[in-house]
Amino acid sequence: MDQAEAVENPVAAQVALVVGESLVDVVNRPDGTVEERAGGSAANVAVALARLQRPTWFATAIADDRLGGILAAQLGRDGVRLASDPETIERSSSAVATIDERGAASYEFDLEWRLGPVAVGEGEPGWLHVCSIAAVLPPGSDDVLALARAERPRALVSYDVNARPAITGTGPDVVARVEEVVRETDVLKASDEDLAQLWPDLDPEAAVAHLLALGPAAVVVTRGGEGASWHSAQGVIAVPAVADVVVVDTIGAGDTVSAGLVSALWGQGVVGAAARDRLAALPLDEARAALAYAVRAAAVTVSRPGADPPYLAEVGAATGP
Repeated sequence: MDQAEAVENPVAAQVALVVGESLVDVVNRPDGTVEERAGGSAANVAVALARLQRPTWFATAIADDRLGGILAAQLGRDGVRLASDPETIERSSSAVATIDERGAASYEFDLEWRLGPVAVGEGEPGWLHVCSIAAVLPPGSDDVLALARAERPRALVSYDVNARPAITGTGPDVVARVEEVVRETDVLKASDEDLAQLWPDLDPEAAVAHLLALGPAAVVVTRGGEGASWHSAQGVIAVPAVADVVVVDTIGAGDTVSAGLVSALWGQGVVGAAARDRLAALPLDEARAALAYAVRAAAVTVSRPGADPPYLAEVGAATGP
């Protein structure tokens, strides 16, 4: 893109910046088979955004080892560009994912998280997405929070709580760090399980109200097979899960929702800090269209093994209400 085109179409000059962990999922399936797949919550979001044809930069941590080669190959194949030197750790991270008969996954992690200096080589971040372990696991979590604060003047910020108690716990310190990140967030995503794990003394409605009071324009709650809901000052809308989907496993489903939301809102012109007021006043019909798109994208992901989000041709471009 030349400079004149960027000036004429500033939205086109903006990029997505995703920050967080990459890891290899070692997947144990009910039939006894084992496979290794590139994954990690942030990496899944970066890949999904790139497949939806959003220019995507990714700041992560990957070692120069065999698992790191799997991760680098996946990112490169889908056109995700690195926004930091990833070699900040001694060995690449992994997660042993055990799939039950319903397709649900449970995890055991071997993970280290550090973040090097972050720089986007071209364009300007219109969305910054942070998520999961990277937002709460030190020492890298301090850098993630600092980056969110630094980027807010020019980017909208999305945050997927995606709690992983097995590695971070769910105590007061973790909740406090999550809430620090929430205060820098424009669109917050959490599953019903996240709410129950981190705010067990609050019912789901009270937990959402608590999170909205911290500052986000919208809180999106995913409920697995029951779909998802959008909560904002304009009200609440719910979108059901896509019917008649054969679930292979749920790995990467929530990450695809995050990417689908960002891409759909981007398609509605909600991108960059200048769109913050528009996001805060987003009509519920537009919110419904964005959430439905995200849920539809996640339905593709759960229909096939591992974190394998859809390409744009499989879900179509995001549309308005």
